[in-house]
Amino acid sequence: MRHAPVVVHRIHPSGGRQVTLRTANGEESLGLAHSDDDVIEFLRRAGMPDPDDVVLGGADLLDWQGDTPHVYEADPPTADLP
Repeated sequence: MRHAPVVVHRIHPSGGRQVTLRTANGEESLGLAHSDDDVIEFLRRAGMPDPDDVVLGGADLLDWQGDTPHVYEADPPTADLP
């Protein structure tokens, strides 16, 4: 089974998503993204060709875990505040 080389992890409770790159030695952290632009910049710095195309259309290169792709902020609480 082949895994996508880039993992965009689930949304942190305070917002943002950790982005990691799978390597032969495990996973390398690229940073905490708060937008697609952040992910594109992380991939550019990691030397990935055409990072815009990867983020916006390269589903086979990205593994969006746990939450809706391209969403970076946690949903606000739904309970009524006092």
